[in-house]
Amino acid sequence: MATDRFGRDIHYLRISLTDRCNLRCVYCMPEDMTFRPRAELMQDDELLTLMPLFTELGFHKFRLTGGEPTVRANIVDVVRGIASTPGVRSLSMTTNGVLLEKLAAPLKDAGLGRVNVSIDTLDPERFRRITRWGSLDEVWAGLKEAERVGLAPVKLNTVVVRGYNEDDVADIAALTLENPWQVRFIEMMPFGEVAGFQQGQMVTFAEMQQRIEARLGLLSVIDDGKLDGEGRLYRLAGARGELGFMNSVTQPLCAS
Repeated sequence: MATDRFGRDIHYLRISLTDRCNLRCVYCMPEDMTFRPRAELMQDDELLTLMPLFTELGFHKFRLTGGEPTVRANIVDVVRGIASTPGVRSLSMTTNGVLLEKLAAPLKDAGLGRVNVSIDTLDPERFRRITRWGSLDEVWAGLKEAERVGLAPVKLNTVVVRGYNEDDVADIAALTLENPWQVRFIEMMPFGEVAGFQQGQMVTFAEMQQRIEARLGLLSVIDDGKLDGEGRLYRLAGARGELGFMNSVTQPLCAS
């Protein structure tokens, strides 16, 4: 079993399959981003050789990330190899959803359990402005296909960026009224080559909450505000789904 210096059981491992992405979101990377040569990244056989070592150490919950993991060559085979490793109990993926409409079913069949889909606005023009290259219709189709094939529970990740999508927060939160989804709002953290932009464009949890409650009514905290993974959960009155807030800047969670 792997433990940290506070004696906590560390059983959750995130694996970045690639640094590449088929979008260029303004808060993530410059449009002319240069990526590492693929030969310098961990190859399929290397990753699958390490997987039994991870499970022997006590890791049993895994999340595939990137970049955008669905652009990794042989992604379905990689998922199948990881999912079939003895000791793997949970396998999920964070994706921008662009390729999910065609990949959801084969990924599910290969052993993927669920997905988190990044979606920062429900307005097609704003979506294009934020992602620079993306199509909201493609992501929405991928989201619905993931739900159809059973990659559930579906979670949506929304990074709120001032000047881009702060006006969309209430509309996205309203998705939980009719859908059994978890919508997760994320305070933007400064990192990498766009740290200056991120610091200047951050929208706080307090502002997100005010915008949601002004439109949709009061938020009720779930489980006394205890952390659920990286965030705290809330629910709108009568909603089928729930709202999560990742307040990593204004309410750092590292100590807990």
